Order: sequence, then structure tokens, then C-alpha cells
Amino acid sequence: MAEHGITVQALFPGRAIARAWPLAIALAACLAAPAAAYIGPGAGFAMATSIGVVFFTVIIAIVAVLTWPFRMVWRWIRRPSKPRARVRRLIFLGLDGQDPRLTEKWMADGKLPNFEKLAELGCYHRLHSTYPSISPVAWSSFATGVQPAKHNIFDFLSRDRRSYLPLISSTSIETVERRGATLLKKLRLGRYRFPTEKAQIRLLRKAKPYWTILGEHYIWSTVLRVPITFPPDRFYGAQLGAMSIPDLLGTQGTFVLFTTRETDAEFKEGGTRVALAGGEGRYETTIQGPENAFLEGEPPLELPLTITVDRQAGVATVELDGEAITLRPGELSDWVSLEFPAAPTVKVSALARLQITEMDEHVSLYLTPLNIAPENPAMPISHPGYYANYLAKKVGPYATLGLAEDTWALNEDVTDDATFLKQSYDIDREREGMFFAALDRLQKGSLVCVFDGTDRIQHMFWRYLEDGHPAGHGKEDAEHKNAIEELYQHNDALLGRTMKKLRKGDLLFVVSDHGFTSFRRGVNINAWLLANGYLHLKDGAEGSSEWLTDVDWSRTRAYSLGLAGMYLNLEGRESQGIVKPGAEAQALRDELVAKLSGLVDDEAGEIGITELFDTAKLYEGPYLDNAPDLLFGFNSGYRTSWDCATGVVTGPVFEDNAKAWSGDHCVDPRQVPGVMFCNYPIDDDDPALMDMAPTALELFGIEPPAHMDGKPLFGSQTEFDPQRGSATASAAIGATS
Repeated sequence: MAEHGITVQALFPGRAIARAWPLAIALAACLAAPAAAYIGPGAGFAMATSIGVVFFTVIIAIVAVLTWPFRMVWRWIRRPSKPRARVRRLIFLGLDGQDPRLTEKWMADGKLPNFEKLAELGCYHRLHSTYPSISPVAWSSFATGVQPAKHNIFDFLSRDRRSYLPLISSTSIETVERRGATLLKKLRLGRYRFPTEKAQIRLLRKAKPYWTILGEHYIWSTVLRVPITFPPDRFYGAQLGAMSIPDLLGTQGTFVLFTTRETDAEFKEGGTRVALAGGEGRYETTIQGPENAFLEGEPPLELPLTITVDRQAGVATVELDGEAITLRPGELSDWVSLEFPAAPTVKVSALARLQITEMDEHVSLYLTPLNIAPENPAMPISHPGYYANYLAKKVGPYATLGLAEDTWALNEDVTDDATFLKQSYDIDREREGMFFAALDRLQKGSLVCVFDGTDRIQHMFWRYLEDGHPAGHGKEDAEHKNAIEELYQHNDALLGRTMKKLRKGDLLFVVSDHGFTSFRRGVNINAWLLANGYLHLKDGAEGSSEWLTDVDWSRTRAYSLGLAGMYLNLEGRESQGIVKPGAEAQALRDELVAKLSGLVDDEAGEIGITELFDTAKLYEGPYLDNAPDLLFGFNSGYRTSWDCATGVVTGPVFEDNAKAWSGDHCVDPRQVPGVMFCNYPIDDDDPALMDMAPTALELFGIEPPAHMDGKPLFGSQTEFDPQRGSATASAAIGATS
């Protein structure tokens, strides 16, 4: 993932193509219907004709009007008895990755007055995260109230048991042949053909989120950018998806650097380099989009791009899709709308931002990943489908990519600190507009919005927070060395603005899914397994290829994949498994736990792994077999190395991390709890993230399902003062950023 240095495109050599929604132009009826092609292994995208969208929207509207009386009567008959709510509005303000140690330090220093005031009015606690403490796992437990073996999300990645290649853990894309495919194969419209397959996108997160259960009792929820909501849930409410929404290429974020510099080097992850042709101040190239399923051979969609450089004036003009954008070096453009023509009446919409990174001897242009355009989304990113467009009308164009802050462009030195911070704060501002628009409209029910900036900025700027960090060497006087402290003050101002909008009967939670720590040293577990005889290479292989392609599975007993865990090569489960289930497998688990718990980094003189966890003893649930067999509890300062994350087997077990991505949370979860603030004191001194879902249900008078592992944080005797929300609003301090 882009968040952790892995793109979907990198996971699959040769992207699988899944076509969907044929260009159903019924020649006899002369009607244009939606057309689409799903592209990319992890998510894909859909092409939709404007004519088809309008046509079917009109039809749906007519049907909805005609059936409205019958639907209202049926809904009234089936409507369950209205539960007695204890609060009017429940608001979750999610700050992904906000760390309790930093929060407590800066509260004590008087730098976070709104957090301090909220703690005084209600309460503040450290919040248990999940095992592992990784965003997709943690936020899934937040939503469902269960531990991972019940919601089926264990990492960013899972593995294909047949090929041992990684898969996106949260989303499945499958292709099915359309009815009438044989006829469609014979049809042609000039040089265009008719796609004969459609894609089915499934969310692999199991267990109902609390907003779905609330909706079953006709209690409204608005859910904004909570990770692992792609494709979106269908429930009584509105939702804009988040983590795992791909870019238009079907990856988790691929930037492009157009440049006149000649080099054979490739970016490690997350980006591509394209040579600029031309000279004398004028350069021409094309932006490539996804493959065009309407043409034979499926060539990529393209848009011409021209760069004209005026060195004397110190500006460059980028001509793109009929628009001329004038930029100075280092200046990041606003969102630029792009439309890739695919077939008659079919265009695929995207949003991107541009930056001239150099225009002296060489010329280079940075292009952000192609975000799916919310005004005309090429795939389902919201519920209802029009909600993404509605938000665009309210707040303007906005990032839709699940991991929209371009961490890899900064990691690869394509962009700089200032550019990354601008991206992050611009996205934060877009999110705040959505959040307050939803809060202003909500009369009763629940609202949750997750802000990502805390996580992303800490990932990239921790090197300035810690003396002696390998990634901070020589940058002690960096302009943005206080970026994290300034970010926490920014969050405090956001909280102040939120508190000012509270009303009578409102209950506010501020939560983070985990905390943060340093990432100084990488650990290549596969290199350790190789050195200790648990993993073997094919004869003659060097082990330097990615995605474990050099591994001899006939002799390998254990391997690592993803950021969090290790798998046994289990007979009957993996296609080439050799470890027998039962006693042999358990003995191997116990042996690895004993050897890797307390693993010492001799060079640094520190413990790299505090504990290796056996998931069979950690979890209970129907999806336990999908979990890694063992989970890493890294010590603070350690994490899976970049090579290990991409399946490289050889190299050192421990090595310095000198990348800008210098902070992390993929460690022993006991070292990175989250934070929890509330404007009411809770009745539990040891809260966990998975307690939020049953608490939400209980606050609206609904008994939490028995399968939930979390517990309500308020007792049945807790009195809720209807004036508390207003009192919290009046207590807000200096709500400026």
C-alpha cells in the first residue's frame, strides 16, 4: 500500500484486467446504457457514459416516485419499534495515529488547550489498539466491535494460497461473463468492440459495522472516510469510502515524474518515470490512463500534455486537456480535471495535481496519482452513489484515493517536505468541509469522520522529532522540523471548532486507532528464516527478486508476507505446503515464538522483537484460518524492512531506515495505544477501540449483539445531561488553526 510502501500494481506483475458494464448501445432501441471496464488487480475502475447515467437516473427517479406510497407503507409495517436513545447526536472525530505520549506532553505544556478542556469536562484515556496495530485492522474493529478473527482483516495484505503472491486484504475483484456475451463478441461499432465481462467488487471485511445495525432501527449515520469502506456499505445513511479506494490505474497510488533527465533507475515503489521529448523550451508527452477495453488490444487511454518553459519569466505553462496551467517551480497546482476519451459518449474522469520540480538545465514535472473524480466517479466510492458528487458540490473537488497523501513521492525525493505538507493540509481542509457540512445537517443519529493527516505527517516527519534518527542525519536545521508539534496544535484547533458546533444532547468522542513511534531499523524476517533454515531458495537463486519468487517451497516451512506477520507453509492449505497440521504445526509455532521473542539487534545493542504472538492463542473467530499464523511485536524503533515488505529474501536481518518514512506503528500494540477523549466521563478505566461500536449501539437504546468483543463504556445507570453538549460548546477555546 502507499501507506506502507506497497502499491497494488507492484503486487501483481502484469495487471489482471476485468471488464464490466458493456457499452450496451441497443442499436434497435437507439439507447445508450452504462459502459464500464474494471481494470487493476486491487480495485479497478468503471467507465460510464454520460448518456447512460442520465437515462438510468431518470428511469430510477420515475420508478421511485411511482412506488413511493407503497414503499412507505411497507416500511411502516416492517419498521421495528423505535429504541429509546440516550443521546441525540453521537459524533466520532477520528484522528488516525494521534499518539498519547505526544498528546499528554503538549497538553502539559499548555499547547493543546481544547484537548485539555475536553478532558476536564469529560475524560481522557489511553485506548487499546488491535493486534496488529495497523489502520485497516484497527478501524475495522472500531466499526464492528470485534477482534480481527471475526471481521477478517489482519493486514493491508493477505496471500494467495496457490501462488504465494500478495493480495489486497479488504477487497475482492472477480469477473463474470455477461449474459449475451457470445452475441456481444460478434458486434462491432466501427473500430470499437463490446466488453463481454463485468466485474464484481466485494468488501472482505466481515461482521456488521455499528452504522448498519443503527440503520436497521432507522437511526441515521453519516460515515466519512473510515478505512475499509470500499466498496461502500449499504445502510440507512450516507458514506464516503476511504482506504483501499484505488487510483484510476487500479493501484493504491502511482505518481508520475516526466523528466528530461536520462536514467535507467526505477523508483522502488509508488511511481513511474517518463522521458520528456522535445527541447528549446517546449516538451511533449502523454498521460497514460487505464486500458481501454473498447479497443482491440486494450491500449491505454491517453491525454496529450505539453510543457512550455519561459526561463526568463521563471514560469512554465502546462497544456492539458484543453486547459493551460501556469506554474512556478515548486508550486503545486490546484486540482485539475482530466477526461480520457474511451469511446463515443464515453469519457473517464480523473483529478490530479501538477508541480514543476525543476526547469534549469533539465525540466521535470510531477503528476500526482490520478484520483477518481467525485463529480463523476468511475466506480462506487460512496453510498448512495450520488453522495460523492453531492460532497463535491458542497466543498469543491477533493481527493478520493484511499491513501491520498503522496508518501512515496517524498520517499523517492521527487517532492519535498513543503509539498507533502501542503498536500496533507489541503486534504485535511477538504475533509473538514465535509465533516462540518454533515454535522450541520445532522439532526439526530451518528456521525463519524476520520482525518488522516496525523498518521501521514508522523510517518514522514518523525525523523525531525528524534535526535540521531538515520533519516534525519544532516537535516537538524530543516525548515519543517516542528511539523508534528504544529500538526497537533492544528488538531487542537479542529477540536475547538468541533466543540463550538455541539448542541444539547450531543456526545462527542475523539479517538485514534493507534499511537506512533520511531522507525529507525528495518527487520527482514525472511532473511532470518533463510539464515536459520526455515526458508530455502531454489538452486542457483540469489533471493534478491521481489515477492518471494526465489523461494523453494518444497523445503520452506515458514515465510513472512505483509507488514505484520508470518505464515507456516501448511500442508493442505498452501498449494505446496509441507508442514503437517496439528502437533507438527504447533511445535513449529512454539519454536519460532521462543527463538524470535526477544530477538537482539547486535549492531544496535537493542531488542528488535519484544514478542512473537501465536494468533491461535490470540484470536477466536470464524476467520482465524485467514490470519497470519504468527504476529510480530516489534520493539519501538523497529519495523518490517522495506525489502522484506516487498518479498526480497536476502540481505541483512537488521538495517538502518534512512527514508523519509521514519515513524510507524506496526510494532507491539502495547507500545502504541491510541487516545480517547469524551465530553462525558466513561465508566471504564481501560477502554479499547473495539468498545466504540457497542457503545454507539447502547447509546441509541440497542442491545449490542452477543458476538461483539467490545463492551459499552457507559453503565445503564449513567445519567446523560441534555445540556452537556451545549456546555462543551461554550468551553471551546481559540478555535483557530
